[in-house]
Amino acid sequence: MFSRHDQPIAAIATAPGRGAVGIVRVSASSVAPLIEAICARPLKPREATLLAFRAADGSTIDQGLAIHFPAPHSYTGEDVLELQAHGGPVVMQLLLARCLEAGAAMDLRVAQPGEFTQRAFLNDKIDLAQAEAIADLIDASTEAAARSASRSMAGEFSREIHQLRDALIHLRMLVEATLDFPEEEIDFLQQADAQGQLDRLAQSLAGVMQRARQGALLREGIKVVIAGQPNAGKSSLLNALAGAELAIVTPVAGTTRDVVSQTIQIEGVPLHVIDTAGLRDSDDQVEQIGIERAWGQIEGADAVLFLHDLTRSQQEDYLAADRAIARGLELKLGRRVPVIDVWNKVDAVTASSPSGPVEGPREHAHVKVSAKHGTGLDVLRRQLLDVAGWQSAPEGVYIARERHVQALRNVKEHLQAADGHLAQRASALELLAEELRLAQNALNEITGEFTSDDLLGVIFSSFCIGK
Repeated sequence: MFSRHDQPIAAIATAPGRGAVGIVRVSASSVAPLIEAICARPLKPREATLLAFRAADGSTIDQGLAIHFPAPHSYTGEDVLELQAHGGPVVMQLLLARCLEAGAAMDLRVAQPGEFTQRAFLNDKIDLAQAEAIADLIDASTEAAARSASRSMAGEFSREIHQLRDALIHLRMLVEATLDFPEEEIDFLQQADAQGQLDRLAQSLAGVMQRARQGALLREGIKVVIAGQPNAGKSSLLNALAGAELAIVTPVAGTTRDVVSQTIQIEGVPLHVIDTAGLRDSDDQVEQIGIERAWGQIEGADAVLFLHDLTRSQQEDYLAADRAIARGLELKLGRRVPVIDVWNKVDAVTASSPSGPVEGPREHAHVKVSAKHGTGLDVLRRQLLDVAGWQSAPEGVYIARERHVQALRNVKEHLQAADGHLAQRASALELLAEELRLAQNALNEITGEFTSDDLLGVIFSSFCIGK
């Protein structure tokens, strides 16, 4: 019997539904029995061959292309057979069933989500960061995210991690050698410029962290919640940012009673913009539920657009209600979530009309817009990117995940601790060596050279079946 990771696997590798072409993929230590049973003729390696796919009784299931990728020169590192047929769901299921039937003697089974890519990782065809980049490329919601994922898949992110790791290993070697020859400790470390090496390592790490944070923004995007009183123009602002009539806009206060969301992109960064019910005291039970949901969305936001109505900026009751909302935002968010004061309906007031940010417990960025005519929206978009920490995307940005960013933060903390121990010299050499070891382990977690099976299960389960 095979272990689970050695067991032959098969799956439909194309998306569900009808299409011009569909692909059934098989990975095994040898696919020769399937080639003989289904193709009924030898296949030249890595050459597409037009032929009839045979059922068990010799009848034709379909006619298409068969490609054999012999190990180890394949996606998974094993023998791989790809059968490209017409992309109807019934044809694909018949072809997959035939593969399972022909491969019954070799214990062929249906692959789990991400199992082909997991095989590639386990067989050292790719590292873990590259494997994640494959899923991120498939899921990319913007062109910039797709390009960055492609760079990570090609190994750019991994190469930078390996460079950091190699420099770290060299520094660890110096420290370990010093521990073996304590009588040489001070001169040896000084002559090898251990402090300079550590400083350069920290500087290189800072650059990688910056690019990784940018890559994480491209992958994850930011959640932006539009909040404010009824009739401030929240739904109009969502529609203006999205460039489509997504939310109902009427002069009636309280029109929006549920959450309306849309993902847009600014300079390639996905923004998940959420329109919420107007915040006010209400006796309407349905509206109260909408207001509760609005506050729930606000608490989970990465940024909040606090919308104000310029046409009511001189009404004391309106300003008092805005101040109450500002206090609520401060209470629920503190300083962890940026708030941008957005003064809407600038088109409906004269230049001499007094207006300004609501006086609250903290200073907010603020901008004046007209959701109706689009005035000020470019400034608002720039403000959103600024509060998210986005910088104009250089070509070198690669896709990254939050776990990568956290691992790099851990590396930084260990290097900072190592710097303190290095300053103490002989009295803290063992602690210095330990911090450098922990820093290397944190780097290895990114590429999968040091990771847990549980983490692998979580990562690959998020892939589509057949990839």
